[in-house]
Amino acid sequence: MNKTNLSLSTSQKLQPFLLLSKSAKGIANTKLIMEALSAPGVFVFTELYESPNIVEASSLPEVAPYYTLLSIFMYGTFRDYQENQAQLPTLNEAQTKKLKQLSIATLSESQQTLPYDVLQSYLNIPTIRELEDLIIDAFYQGILTGKLDQYHGQLQVMSSMGRDLRPQQLKETMDALVAWSISTSRILGRLDAKIASLQETVRENKQAEEDYQNKVEQLRKHVHANTSLKKMDLDESIKKQKGDSSDYASPDYANERVKKSRGSKRFMVGRP
Repeated sequence: MNKTNLSLSTSQKLQPFLLLSKSAKGIANTKLIMEALSAPGVFVFTELYESPNIVEASSLPEVAPYYTLLSIFMYGTFRDYQENQAQLPTLNEAQTKKLKQLSIATLSESQQTLPYDVLQSYLNIPTIRELEDLIIDAFYQGILTGKLDQYHGQLQVMSSMGRDLRPQQLKETMDALVAWSISTSRILGRLDAKIASLQETVRENKQAEEDYQNKVEQLRKHVHANTSLKKMDLDESIKKQKGDSSDYASPDYANERVKKSRGSKRFMVGRP
């Protein structure tokens, strides 16, 4: 049974006692409290503890010890009961078993690995078999999840049900939430600054890339223009050279050369 289902289940099973508390007066609340503490599957008692008729009756000397006992079942342990046992009502077997199981849940809040010998001493359980039976039933009830390590003689708790808050725990919880909120705000501030810095870096890199591409394009155009100009000059030179060659190869040029050659020969023959 997960924590959500357990919370719903225990809340539902507490409802009959809450209804009865609306009509219970004075010393009758002692019986109501003891029945709720014995009821199977009821592990959370804040609503009953805050019931107006029970709160009013708690000022009576006959009811006060039962009201204190109810508070121990809310957030205390079996050791708390033992230390004040002389001033408190006697527990029956079902109540004793439930309080011991709730005590294991409380112990697991600070230490997930609980040696058998520590549990036996804390819960006043003489044998390992009795301790393991208690733990196995707590698994079944949904109070704990974990495993029994018989080789090392210890209980390995993976999770446990949340119990009612102790009076001082409310302030501790609020202080922890405030500290968490402040820490989270600082972290978010640093993250925002980091994101802004990264965005600026991306923007600068993008601008540098654009500038680079523009320069490459300008250089490409410049090279293309120079290449085209040189090609034009070369073409013009080739055309000019072809033009000169064609003059020498023309028929008029050839006839002129023949005439000059004949005149030269006549001149040479007429000389003595």
